[in-house]
Amino acid sequence: MRAVRKLAPGRGNVEVVDAPEPQVRPGHVVIAVEAAGICGTDVHIVDDEFATEPPVTLGHELAGTLVDVGRDVKSWQVGDRVTSETYFSTCGRCAHCRRGRPNLCSERKSIGSKRDGAFASHVLVPATNLHRVPDGLDLESAALTEPLACAVHGVIDTAGAKAGDWVAITGPGPIGLLTLQLVLAAGARAVVIGTAQDRDRLALAADLGANATLEAGDVDDPAAWFADTTGADGADLVVECSGAGPAVDTLLKVVAKGGRYAQMGLFGRGVTLDQDVVCYKELAVTGTNASVPSAWPRALALLASGQVDASRLVSHRFDVEAWDEALRTVRSKAGVKVVLKP
Repeated sequence: MRAVRKLAPGRGNVEVVDAPEPQVRPGHVVIAVEAAGICGTDVHIVDDEFATEPPVTLGHELAGTLVDVGRDVKSWQVGDRVTSETYFSTCGRCAHCRRGRPNLCSERKSIGSKRDGAFASHVLVPATNLHRVPDGLDLESAALTEPLACAVHGVIDTAGAKAGDWVAITGPGPIGLLTLQLVLAAGARAVVIGTAQDRDRLALAADLGANATLEAGDVDDPAAWFADTTGADGADLVVECSGAGPAVDTLLKVVAKGGRYAQMGLFGRGVTLDQDVVCYKELAVTGTNASVPSAWPRALALLASGQVDASRLVSHRFDVEAWDEALRTVRSKAGVKVVLKP
């Protein structure tokens, strides 16, 4: 099969090459991949800003159909429509694993970075990682369960978004627009902030229900703009989804005293921020690292109910062979979500 693989450490070293089709083993299944989303983490892997164990096939956002099932796997059968959690293995013994937080396990090995992932026609995953795609939910939308589960974990569980909150979100990319729909479904109100390059994405954010949008360069004082626009003395919760350093400064100005700051995006390098604001405003600061198993059923329920519409985000589709063009599209911020169709 053809696969997008990181062949060696260092910047670049990602090519479409021939790879052996995975063979099923006990406790595992093989998925024929219908759709696989390109994530910002995949770009960081290309740029050597995220840990990998090459040679390895990229891709961790996926949905597809089971084509082979380990002989000891009883609850799944060939033909089932599924999506999969990303952890290929964890220790299962540490305090984090035992508390249902395998994302924090120091021995974690995830598909797409340290084990072969979904940018290929087939992928091998543990059967325990599977989630059934609800009837009526298309597999392309189901491929975005993983980023939505990350948002459920980071924004609802960890940062505590709730009904009545004013939420400010920087970065109207896939994670930012999923976060927008998620907080609206929770009963919060939201503004989305981007740059001039994000104009079309901000228009989509407004169409998806954002109470207001802002091109950050249009105002000198984002805090005053927020107060004038919402009537609130700052945002109860701010969520940084862009992975861009200047967005941190914008959100630290917009967040209310006693508010919460949640970091979703990865910067890939160190950034400068005015940490004193955290003290002066008495902010609660949270980060999020991937997802936890409990977030997946909720993410799928949101997709199945239509409270989160992932299909509105998918703007480009490419064959695996067109990886270079797909990557250029992601880097250019053209559209929103770029999906490979292996």
